[in-house]
Amino acid sequence: MAEQNAKVGSVSQQRYDQIVTELREVVEQHQKGQFLIGDRALEIEPLRMRGGQQEAAPGQELFTVRQTLFRLAEDIGLAYRTVENARWTASRWPKGKRQSGVSFRVHRILAHIEDETERFATIAKPPAGAARWTVDAANRRVGRQVERPSSPQEKITAIHTLAQDEKVAATVTTDFLKRPAVAAQVAPEDKVRVVEEFTRDEGVATHVTTGLLRRPEVAFKAMGDDTARHQVNHAQVERSRQSREDFERTSPVAPTVRHIDRSMEFLDLVTACHSFVAASGRVVPGLRDRQLSEDERTIVHQNVAKVRATLDWIETAVDTGKVDMDEELTRLLKGE
Repeated sequence: MAEQNAKVGSVSQQRYDQIVTELREVVEQHQKGQFLIGDRALEIEPLRMRGGQQEAAPGQELFTVRQTLFRLAEDIGLAYRTVENARWTASRWPKGKRQSGVSFRVHRILAHIEDETERFATIAKPPAGAARWTVDAANRRVGRQVERPSSPQEKITAIHTLAQDEKVAATVTTDFLKRPAVAAQVAPEDKVRVVEEFTRDEGVATHVTTGLLRRPEVAFKAMGDDTARHQVNHAQVERSRQSREDFERTSPVAPTVRHIDRSMEFLDLVTACHSFVAASGRVVPGLRDRQLSEDERTIVHQNVAKVRATLDWIETAVDTGKVDMDEELTRLLKGE
């Protein structure tokens, strides 16, 4: 009783079955009509070989053949592409191998199976679990995109096809990455590559980096990288230098301040030396009767070497006014 009352769309199941039977007859007549067009087109222009090896597929006909097919298409009121495809499909399916109940479109899709024996055997046997060939089943068989994707890979292929336009791809990617569940499934290394691609623009990179360094955990971990820390320190020094140069170039009081700056630099340098000596005076006596481990001694010696190199640098700067570091000093202070 329930099956009798079931509906498909706006019609009963019984009426739907009647419509399917009726339309299958129409499809069968359409199939015969398309093959007839193809057979007659083949009669007028038999299929040539391309380079003596392969039959000419649609779009590869000789110019003279194309002219003839255009004339035929115009004389019977069809598009040239319709006649061209019908001719090629008919050439792939001899009359004895055409399957009744299988649409012309399915014949045309399966015609792409190169091996003739395989092609004829395939169309005679629908996919497992199916009563007949469908367009999607035929497309799957020859590795083409389906109209109604079902497997994950088919859905991915469909999305890639729809997103071939750069603007569409950009919009889709943006929308997807706004979905937390989607972003969470992206592998860490892929996330890094995405961020690198998105931050190729200097303005974007600056905005993103500024935002990330405002997060204490991120800033702490980032400064654990020697190169990153050195670049940040270098950037701070460079920014100060540029600000100073701009001030000296544009400010009317720069000459007066320049003299004060020299005095301040002298005081800062003396203060730094005094602070080091005072700190050493407090810490070194605490080492009395204490034996440091080999690792500890190595670390202290490395830092003493840095201090000694820095003191030499200070003396050179004071005596000559040259403050540039040589490569060896730069590497030493960077810990390389």
